[in-house]
Amino acid sequence: MSAGIIYGYGGIAIFAFVVGLWWVSVLLKRSDIIDAMWSVFFLLAGSVYAFFTHAHGEAWSARSVVVMVLLWAWGVRLAVYLGWRTAHKSEDFRYRKWREENGSQWWWRSLYAVYLLQAGIAWGLSAPFLLALQETTTPLHALDGLAVAVWLIGFVFEAGGDWQLTRFKANPVNRGKVLQSGFWRYTRHPNYFGDAMQWWGFYLFALANGGWWTIYAPALMTFFLVRVSGVTLLEEHLQRKPGYADYIARTSAFIPRLPKREQPR
Repeated sequence: MSAGIIYGYGGIAIFAFVVGLWWVSVLLKRSDIIDAMWSVFFLLAGSVYAFFTHAHGEAWSARSVVVMVLLWAWGVRLAVYLGWRTAHKSEDFRYRKWREENGSQWWWRSLYAVYLLQAGIAWGLSAPFLLALQETTTPLHALDGLAVAVWLIGFVFEAGGDWQLTRFKANPVNRGKVLQSGFWRYTRHPNYFGDAMQWWGFYLFALANGGWWTIYAPALMTFFLVRVSGVTLLEEHLQRKPGYADYIARTSAFIPRLPKREQPR
């Protein structure tokens, strides 16, 4: 079966899942549930790619096994964490604003403006998984090792940052305060940095299997995390918090580094 046909099946899986998810969001009147399901789009696509690549009994390569393990580790952890966080608070302020602006038409507009749009983006960004999972005679080599190392750094930053923030917010003493310890001491958004690093790790697997052209996927994800749905958008809201301006002045927005006051002279 050609890679193009397999890629098409991945798109069908994503869009079918998204339409069902949209209907659930209409019933719950919560459009933000799609955020918790973002990583599930790639779990679906990756699983479809792996299934059809090995549909005729072909043996799994070491690279395919590693990629699927890391994909599921990233996707399940992120979906569970975001799902738990979503369930414990009201609808995200961005979606509430759009709901208020669109009134009774939001239920329909959210289908194409939020759900189908994100499905299309996810499908387009899933290409590195397809290329990484394609069976070739290329054995594991140093690039695969680098991919694992980059992915692990990202996973530690994302999962560790989320865990630290959850503990910080759970303590009533910290209400209204800004977390500035742990990973948050070196970057204002360790979770976004970690997510980007994992995407670059997945790309390196694709590169090791000849998929050099899929570099657009991690590049776009990094751009989205920094300039679109991540750092920039969130900080428009966070800058209202007392002390956040000082935190911005000292701490890197994305790539970890020592706080300015602690940099060696």
